Amino acid sequence: MQISDDKEIEKVLLKKLYVMGCWGTRHTSERNMPKGFPPHLRKRVLEIAEDLRKKGFLAKFPTHHDNQWYLNWKFKKEIEEKINLGL
Repeated sequence: MQISDDKEIEKVLLKKLYVMGCWGTRHTSERNMPKGFPPHLRKRVLEIAEDLRKKGFLAKFPTHHDNQWYLNWKFKKEIEEKINLGL
């Protein structure tokens, strides 16, 4: 995977969660978020996920073993535009 900047990481991360169907009750563990990214970018992926949470695109909730992340339904159209689905 060739990733050149933070915007590309953001796009790939949102697309990954979109394809996985992580909306609301369907979510993914924080430790699974950086999987598929090069090892040297994994810490940055979590930082970008936190930035996306602050912007409202992602949401997370704590569980007894890890934070769980999912896409925010309110931003569905914007997320699709960011990942260029054009749906």
